[in-house]
Amino acid sequence: MDVEHKQLVQLLPLLPLLAELGRTQHITATAEVLGLPQSTVSRAVSRASAIVGTELLVRDGRGVRLTPAARALLPHIEAALAEFQAGLDLVRHESEVVRGRIAVSFQHTFGEATLPLLISAFRNRHPQTAFDLSQGARDGCLAELAAGAADLALTAPVAAPGRRIASAALYREPLRLVVHHRHPLAGRAGAKLADVRQDPFVALGPGYGMRSLTDALFREAGFRPRIAFESQDTHTVRGLVSAGLGVSILPPGGLAPGRHTAERQGDLGWVEIPLESALAFREIGVAWRERPGGADAEPDALRLFRELVLTEGPALLAGFVRERSGG
Repeated sequence: MDVEHKQLVQLLPLLPLLAELGRTQHITATAEVLGLPQSTVSRAVSRASAIVGTELLVRDGRGVRLTPAARALLPHIEAALAEFQAGLDLVRHESEVVRGRIAVSFQHTFGEATLPLLISAFRNRHPQTAFDLSQGARDGCLAELAAGAADLALTAPVAAPGRRIASAALYREPLRLVVHHRHPLAGRAGAKLADVRQDPFVALGPGYGMRSLTDALFREAGFRPRIAFESQDTHTVRGLVSAGLGVSILPPGGLAPGRHTAERQGDLGWVEIPLESALAFREIGVAWRERPGGADAEPDALRLFRELVLTEGPALLAGFVRERSGG
């Protein structure tokens, strides 16, 4: 190690003290700011002077003042500390950045708000995390999860836990009877399924979460619906109802009960009516694959996203449900 390098190594620990001394211009004030005894500050300045090879402080009456050498050195000390702080901040930031890709499988009805709300909340904290999204019927979402094509699956009803699959409920939303806005029930505050026993029914296809829920509602009511159409998405279902081609059962579509869509062409429009049944709700949940090593074996991005979904998701989504349900 050459002499200059050795001097630099000896001087580096003293730089914060010298920078503070340059700001206060006073040993006592410097000692108070740094929480050190005055004698420690005085010895440090004397040591720094010896390392540099010239005096950095001189007596000035009962006090001290910086020498021209100290004043010349001070800007370089402050610049060195600023550079080091910038590097330290960068390292800390990089260590906090969560990267990676998260594959999420979800039912069609969660694409409008549920999943975007969760991703937005996560990306506000970890903007460099990427998401691979796959949407479809409930059965398809759970099949992708089981096969390893998805890390998480958002479904309703909540997936049953199994040997390798864990799940948790997030929130609950009501199901409503959806009818043409000139239907005889359109002005009602509530309705039973028996009220639409003779109406053609617009259903989601087999394998969709809503299909299993509506099937259960009709079993409770004691009859089978007369299915006129089967669709793969709720937008088409509402369109068919709006055209007067049947009634349906769906989650809230953004309308308060009893309100209907504005007429667009001809006589199009639909109304949502609360269903008088204890089964008229759906529970949305998240499912994930258990890994042999547990949470420690998961990528950080996946672990943190699941933690957010489980801890903050229920409150976040419940507020959305209240707003969409007119509550």
